Amino acid sequence: MKLGFIGAGNMAQAIIAGLLKAKALAPSDIIIHGGHPENFEPYAARTGVTAVASNTAVAEAADWVVLAVAPALGQPVFAEVHDTLVKRPIPVLSLLTGVDLKTLAAWANTPVPLVRVMPNLNVALNAGMTAYVANEAAAQVLPDVVALLSRLGETIALPEKDFSTFVALAGSSPAFVYMFIDALSRAGVKYGLTKAAATKIAAQAVSGSAQMVLSSRDSPLDLADKVASPGGTTVAGMLVMEAAGFMPAVVAGVDATIAKDRE
Repeated sequence: MKLGFIGAGNMAQAIIAGLLKAKALAPSDIIIHGGHPENFEPYAARTGVTAVASNTAVAEAADWVVLAVAPALGQPVFAEVHDTLVKRPIPVLSLLTGVDLKTLAAWANTPVPLVRVMPNLNVALNAGMTAYVANEAAAQVLPDVVALLSRLGETIALPEKDFSTFVALAGSSPAFVYMFIDALSRAGVKYGLTKAAATKIAAQAVSGSAQMVLSSRDSPLDLADKVASPGGTTVAGMLVMEAAGFMPAVVAGVDATIAKDRE
């Protein structure tokens, strides 16, 4: 199968990295074009994927197309490849934030299978979280799409009304987690650790804690209670963090992310 990418930015490159790491596709099976040849052509040379000269060339050569451009560029891209999609109604996997299936169908202006896909950057490590929803025309191909996405990490089917929430909880939250890890690391530096040592300790603690949540039947709060011994150091730290607004700050950040996505 040939997978084409229209747009070759960070998310497209993360998906490609994950697919190559999982050996789901060979570099020769991936075709890309982007708005900046000075960026995507050297990238293609480094990775072995095929760079082509236009978006139309991607649509003509690929079996599926991943639309990985800024939302404002979605309609012009569909206009550019319209004639090709009329002749070859291949599935289009859209990464466009905030652009629903109805709008995508209007932009396509021809019946094509459409799948909205919302991954996060962790797909590059095959540890991503990806949401998806499809139109009726994509029903036949959807199992194959999900199988491919599953090579990049976990997947979840969501109604479109929940995509903004997913963006906050999975798409944007890695940045929040990185900030938390850095805050722990800086606290370690305050007490004499090197930044490198403190960051390694904090990152591994976060990684292991996430694995524990995924493997346990206990809620995250129940797991926290198991760490917090009566009268101990952990509960002392938890109470001070709560007093400082730890949980409300996290929820406020999610609220702001959802509001911006809906905007």
